[in-house]
Amino acid sequence: MTNNPLQNSTSELLHQSSGLSIAEFIKVLVDKYPGKVTFSSSFSFEDQVITHEILHNKLDVKIFTLDTGRLFAETYSVWNSTNEKYHTYIKGYYPQAEELGKFVQEKGPNSFYESIDNRKGCCFIRKVEPLRRALAGNAIWITGLRAEHSPDRQNIPLVEWDEVNQIIKYNPILHWSTEEVRKYINDNNVPYNPLHDRGFVSIGCAPCTRAIKPGEDFRAGRWWWEDAANKECGLHVHGDVEVNADVEKSAFNV
Repeated sequence: MTNNPLQNSTSELLHQSSGLSIAEFIKVLVDKYPGKVTFSSSFSFEDQVITHEILHNKLDVKIFTLDTGRLFAETYSVWNSTNEKYHTYIKGYYPQAEELGKFVQEKGPNSFYESIDNRKGCCFIRKVEPLRRALAGNAIWITGLRAEHSPDRQNIPLVEWDEVNQIIKYNPILHWSTEEVRKYINDNNVPYNPLHDRGFVSIGCAPCTRAIKPGEDFRAGRWWWEDAANKECGLHVHGDVEVNADVEKSAFNV
């Protein structure tokens, strides 16, 4: 990919983030890139923390979600309760109907259980491609990534360059513990997904998510039928620009 001028600001912004609260640094980002700061929410514990920081402090950040069409009923409920509590409108991005229809017709509605290629193809159509549309034209992508959730996230910085999406990512609660997240939610009376109280840690599409058992890894509840090394959907790619290209080819060659 060609060099994007935004990339040159990543190190400077990482340095600026030091010592600032989440709200203070988001204000820095909003001032530097007005109208070009966006936050993707899945209505998880983590994302609800950031949503509260943005909306409680009246920060000019666009909030969106990826509605795959196969989310839990509880996820839609917390989406609605979040809109009501903060008097806001969180925008949904949806799969392209024609491409999704072709994929399901050719592969079947639950083909993701059959192979990793099918699962990644489904993720691409339902999540990765809509994400690209949601991020287009923005400079900053705020995420709820936490290092605890995946070994691949242990060494990423708070502010990083996303080569695949050509955007600067800010991961404000990257190093928060689960206990810190829960305390924040409780202390601020933030709406949250009740599935978290039933052993669900990382909540995605209903067919691909289950509660974890005592002693299991955080990611055990996602795509549990696959090898742990493959447990990413393509939304967050670190250091492998070719991944999305391969998934895209697989998804649309149906």
